[in-house]
Amino acid sequence: MTRTRGVPHPKWWHLGLKVRHEGLATDPLPLPDGGSLAITMDLRHHEIVLRSSTGWELRSDLRSAGTGTELADRMFDAVSELGLEGPYDRSRFENDDPRTYDPAAAEVYFEAFVAVNTIFERRRLSLGDRVSPIQVWPHGFDLAFDWFGSRIEEEGGERVSPEVNLGFYPGGIPYFYSNPWPFDSSLVGSPLPHGAQWHLEGWQGTMLPYAAVRAGDAATRLLDYARAVFDLATPGLGV
Repeated sequence: MTRTRGVPHPKWWHLGLKVRHEGLATDPLPLPDGGSLAITMDLRHHEIVLRSSTGWELRSDLRSAGTGTELADRMFDAVSELGLEGPYDRSRFENDDPRTYDPAAAEVYFEAFVAVNTIFERRRLSLGDRVSPIQVWPHGFDLAFDWFGSRIEEEGGERVSPEVNLGFYPGGIPYFYSNPWPFDSSLVGSPLPHGAQWHLEGWQGTMLPYAAVRAGDAATRLLDYARAVFDLATPGLGV
């Protein structure tokens, strides 16, 4: 829905979700009447909440919201009544299998995101103004932000800035990542702290296991890692 109705950003930031005190939320979506709509995945109370600036509200309990198809249909029908007609690709959400929702697992997931977001914000604020928002990307549900260098690169006929990201991937065996772009292969093998490693299969960059961060002072370990990758990569990216 943010892809279709969000205010477009050239770096696709309108697609991301933000970590809020109750869950993960979209940026406000403009309504035809001049108001706005926000959608929140409330992981404290286990609801999907649609709330407009006029006070209109719709809540769907994630523990009893039916199949994926039924939940998506309810959301799309509701926003259509507010004037946010499609087109929406409903096939992306169609799933008539029984849907399970584990409130305890959702709360553990969200607590991890809140803690990581707090540390990321400390790091982000230390980097000046050439940074992106911290957001959850819906394609992988990883939490990340970017720092942008001052040098200009040509990519696909467009002028873009090099960057270093810092992210957290919660799926499977969770890990943190920090990846310079463009990637300088001469950096591979440079020492990294707290068990972090260079990663070259599938994507190029670095990764730090979540378990390694939890094994000590989490903030110190994560910030040490972020600074180490940044200090290695940025001399060639235009500080």
